[in-house]
Amino acid sequence: MRVSQSYFGKGLIVMFILWAIPNPRLSAQRTIDFTLDAAVDIAMNNSYRVKKLRMDIERTRKRLEAERAGLKSRVYLTLTAPEFEAISDYKWNSTLRRNEIVRENSRLWQMNLAVEQPVILFGYPTDGYLSLNNQIYRYSQLDGGRDVQYYNRYFIQYEQPLFRPNRLRNEIEEARINLRQRELNFSDDLVDLIDDVADDYFDLFERVYRDTIAARHLVNLAQAARIISARDTADSNRLIEQTQIEVELANTREQISRYRSEFRMQSARMKQNLRLQQEDSLAVRPSIRIRPMNVYRDQAVRHGFALNPQLQLDQLRRREQEIDLENTKGDGSFGMNLEMTYGLEKSDPSYARLWASQDNSYTVSLQAYLPIWDWGRHKADVEAEQIALNRRNLEIQETRSNLQSEITNDVQDVLEYHRRTATLQENMARAAQVSRMSLSQYQARTISLRDLLQTFDREMQTAENFLEAYLGYRNALLNLMEDTYYDYERDVPLLQRFTGGSS
Repeated sequence: MRVSQSYFGKGLIVMFILWAIPNPRLSAQRTIDFTLDAAVDIAMNNSYRVKKLRMDIERTRKRLEAERAGLKSRVYLTLTAPEFEAISDYKWNSTLRRNEIVRENSRLWQMNLAVEQPVILFGYPTDGYLSLNNQIYRYSQLDGGRDVQYYNRYFIQYEQPLFRPNRLRNEIEEARINLRQRELNFSDDLVDLIDDVADDYFDLFERVYRDTIAARHLVNLAQAARIISARDTADSNRLIEQTQIEVELANTREQISRYRSEFRMQSARMKQNLRLQQEDSLAVRPSIRIRPMNVYRDQAVRHGFALNPQLQLDQLRRREQEIDLENTKGDGSFGMNLEMTYGLEKSDPSYARLWASQDNSYTVSLQAYLPIWDWGRHKADVEAEQIALNRRNLEIQETRSNLQSEITNDVQDVLEYHRRTATLQENMARAAQVSRMSLSQYQARTISLRDLLQTFDREMQTAENFLEAYLGYRNALLNLMEDTYYDYERDVPLLQRFTGGSS
């Protein structure tokens, strides 16, 4: 139900007349029907902050794609083309059984081609790698003549760390966590942006609405002035009452001028913040709709726990801490690395004979790391990470407790302001009716001008109280929506209209 149409009907007409006559505007490029939803939509489309946040998400998504690409085959080629060495080195001669200085003057051209594939079992990366390799080189030793040797080898290589943290799996999971964190931070920043825009919008709305209240008061005073003008000029009180009403009219016009000036300044700032043209005109309509509001504490708490990104961010940080703990435990503890190769090789002075009568080749290597004594360093590192994980668990409990308390207070505030707004809405209609009755009584000379002006003041004060209650209700509703990430007016998750999902 639209509030007090009869109350504001004449006031709106007077307000727009006063708005147009004393302060003529330049022709605007466009007039924007400026509601809260329109302001938020403009901010979403024009905000540099939103654009940068979207870029951050896209950058993190690309990094996740890069980590996931690590699960697929990789082909690479390394070249040594060429390597020239002319140097004397101190080496052991096993024939002479002594060290000697050896002069080396060599030329090396080498190529290594590999096709590498992470080993994945049943969709689970094992952190091992299987690769197909080809190594070929040309080596020449210059020592008065030229001694050339060619070498070629094809082989399969398998590398597998044992009793170690699965680095490949952890890196992919961390990249996925980073992307989700960016998305949640984006949702959090969007809600902050909505809050900032709402604060600015309701500043504009308050000035326009107070202007409307003053315009209605001006209508009442003008009606009283007409009654005074119609009275007999011989009436001794006529001049005094006329002077009094003129003073009231002048003060009210000055009040309207002040509201208009404040609106212009605030409107200019908001257009700048929203990156609109200064020539644009913001049309804020001072109408209020009070919808029935069904808000329940338990339901609001469930929305908050499910949708508020802070809890989800805490859970993601806890998982990151678990990964750090796992890596710390594995880094300084017992571990092994297994490496095996099998293939064909040939070394020959003739390049043409490299592919004939090749020999089998294989290698098996098992390296183990066994910590013996480190003065308690590894133990202390693990305990430090465990304490950090326990702290994360405590932060999750604290966040849940604080969020539940804030939502409970928000629900109470919304219900209280909603009740006050509805009550004052009815009082405002009664105050307008009393003013009309008082005008009739004043015309009949059954009450004094002082009593009539007091009635007008009470009507205006009632309207201002209604405005304050309504703004308090809107602020309480915004606080509840920010904590629960749920739009209770549309009965949908708050960010659904901006992200296409429930966040």
